[in-house]
Amino acid sequence: MDNEKKESNQNELEQNQPQQNNNSLSDDFSEQQNSESENIISENPTNEIQGKPTEEKSKEILPVTEKKKKNGYKIAFFSLGGIILLGGASYFGYQYYKDHQVEPIVENVCLDTDTKIYDAYKDAVVMVKHRYAFVAKIKGKEVQLNIPEASEETLFGTAFFVDKKGNMISNSHVLQPWNSPENIDKINTDAANIRRKIASILTTDISEDGYETFIASNWGNASSEYNEEGSYHEGDGEEGGEEFINSNDVAVDSATTSDDIAASIPQKDYVLEDEIEVYMKTVDISVALHNSAELWLPCTIEKISEDQSIDLGVLQLTNKETPNTVVNIINLDNAVTDDQSLRPGEKAVMIGYPLGEDLAQTISGIKVQLYNGQISKESDGTKIQYSVTSTHGASGAPVFNNCGQLIAVNFSGVEKVQGYNFGIIAKKIYSVYPVIAGEARPSTE
Repeated sequence: MDNEKKESNQNELEQNQPQQNNNSLSDDFSEQQNSESENIISENPTNEIQGKPTEEKSKEILPVTEKKKKNGYKIAFFSLGGIILLGGASYFGYQYYKDHQVEPIVENVCLDTDTKIYDAYKDAVVMVKHRYAFVAKIKGKEVQLNIPEASEETLFGTAFFVDKKGNMISNSHVLQPWNSPENIDKINTDAANIRRKIASILTTDISEDGYETFIASNWGNASSEYNEEGSYHEGDGEEGGEEFINSNDVAVDSATTSDDIAASIPQKDYVLEDEIEVYMKTVDISVALHNSAELWLPCTIEKISEDQSIDLGVLQLTNKETPNTVVNIINLDNAVTDDQSLRPGEKAVMIGYPLGEDLAQTISGIKVQLYNGQISKESDGTKIQYSVTSTHGASGAPVFNNCGQLIAVNFSGVEKVQGYNFGIIAKKIYSVYPVIAGEARPSTE
């Protein structure tokens, strides 16, 4: 029994011995102990990982790998989606650009649809705005007339570019409306009446600088009617009837009294009618391009046909340069000059501005219009008839055949009935255009 207790005590002593030894270490060994402790701490993580089973290591590493794979899939997915979206946007953008881009016409290629003809030449066809009014030239001095009979007028028409120097073809009645057959008689009558009225009020003591103000201020007293003595009435009022003398009045020698009154009135000399000219004149003429907004390009009238049966003229931009937006001019070398080859039943396509601004103006600018029909009568050597809808404003519009070749320049129609319109055949353009272009052209005979 005593031996068993001794053995038990001995075992407890041996178990407690390391702890007692540690607690009894001196301070001299503290640094060594700390150093060893740091080494042990630094080595433990590695040893712990190395000591773990392979299965546990796999479980710890696996989530990281899966996360990386998932992130990679997301990046690839979004990258592919971005590429698809970018490619689609580029494709549709290109298609839109292609559909709206005007391409140069290949020579001798037939534009076999109305849409192709429109796309090719819409930018070459312009709207003309012509402001004009009566003016007077008195003793060589030109005067703007501010009177009711001479109010300013505005006319809209169409023209089209035929070269890169800013030259355009239109009707002569668009460029000089006062000389058109339907207007010329009325214009000449109005001009003669205005001239007489000016002569009835304008005296020689009025200076040239005062002509405009004097005529405007005294226009109510002007007259265009002659009296028996060959001079003008003083005003347009009615003449008074005969005055009767009352029996109680003293008789007066009327002849003597009239002579005395006439002698007391200062006599003035009037400007002679032969020294006065009255005529219509352009105040301003300009053109607007298809798709333009409130942009009018100034022009000059270069040529008017001397033959009244050929309703054509040449208009030119002041800067003498066709805009870069006009990719395709209407090439006269490609026009149909053999008018006898134009047969009834064949297509006729017109591009122009009927009704001027009233129909062309939109919220996104001025838009040219296309109308089609067919040739309805053979050419008479100057004009040709076709069943294309048209009205005022389309004067000067180009008319094409089914391939987009110029066949005529629209100039008139039946006022109250649509579908009966006429154009000057294309070869007659050569009677006015060579003067500007300086080029030899085929005979128009």
